[in-house]
Amino acid sequence: MSTAPATRRAVFPFTAVIGQDDMKLALILNVIDPKIGGVMIMGDRGTGKSTTIRALADLLPEIDVVADDPFNRAPDDPEVQREHQGDIAVTQKKVPMVDLPLGATEDRVCGTIDIEKALSEGVKAFEPGLLAKANRGLLYVDEVNLLDDHLVDVLLDSAASGWNTVEREGISVRHPAQFVLIGSGNPEEGELRPQLLDRFGMHAEIRTVKDPVQRVQIVEERSEFDRDPQTYVEQHQTQQAALRDRIVSAQQQLKSVTIDHEHRVKISQVCSELDVDGLRGDIVTNRAAKALAAYEGRSEVTVEDVQKVIALCLRHRLRKDPLESIDSGYKVEKTFGQIFGVQIPEVAANGRQPVGAR
Repeated sequence: MSTAPATRRAVFPFTAVIGQDDMKLALILNVIDPKIGGVMIMGDRGTGKSTTIRALADLLPEIDVVADDPFNRAPDDPEVQREHQGDIAVTQKKVPMVDLPLGATEDRVCGTIDIEKALSEGVKAFEPGLLAKANRGLLYVDEVNLLDDHLVDVLLDSAASGWNTVEREGISVRHPAQFVLIGSGNPEEGELRPQLLDRFGMHAEIRTVKDPVQRVQIVEERSEFDRDPQTYVEQHQTQQAALRDRIVSAQQQLKSVTIDHEHRVKISQVCSELDVDGLRGDIVTNRAAKALAAYEGRSEVTVEDVQKVIALCLRHRLRKDPLESIDSGYKVEKTFGQIFGVQIPEVAANGRQPVGAR
């Protein structure tokens, strides 16, 4: 078994990212359970969105893949087993982290079929796209609110189904495309259409840190990393390894996590009270609460678990006036408090009092 080369560019450690707890929690929960459906991160410029997402990809453990496979498929994949009758060459690689540029074409994203070769040689000459490279990894779209709606639709369909299908002139190619879709954007540059926004599992809203002491700390940490990246990364290896082990353990424990019927009923009651369209909100909240329980090392979901994730799962699904921005989460938290019988603090001066311990 061969391994990836050890020499690669240093990435800012995930455990060294200060603040932005909602974003970090949403990212971790989606890695634990990719079926949550990805996360949309909206916030001010320069708040560490890209840094944190790349740090998460670097944090995750290496995965076993079939050597030279364009789709990063696992050796135990049934399709791989059928294709390779004998021994399967296996290698290890970092979890893929694919950036989708704003100017990308549909062919670049989905892949292309060489029609001429297919007709003349009788083979499906497929050139994989970004969805193939992102399989079993993370697909990051910065400024997703500026991306063509049709492309966003393609991404969301693939993320939901786990497959990408390319059809040209009667020839069809289908390949696995299981990835965590992460979108980010600045609300000043326009919101995503509600129909598309609703299909992101979670929505994290981040703001520029106001506390001067914390701002200085962030600047100092970044300066220290830029001065000597390798040493800085080595200093955080223990915390990184601990978090990596915790995530892997949560992934393994997720199947055994249960959520009480009464909690499920109350989650649906919250969705109903908030007039959330469809059942996606109910499903995602249940999944996120289970993932959080697994992350905390428990096999049963508590009210506190639901409390920490419900605003992240529902606030972008609320019906709103076209002139309003997305609800900060207080409306969700208030309704949660009424139905679950939990005391919710009044709105803070900044417009939002977070639910749960931070």
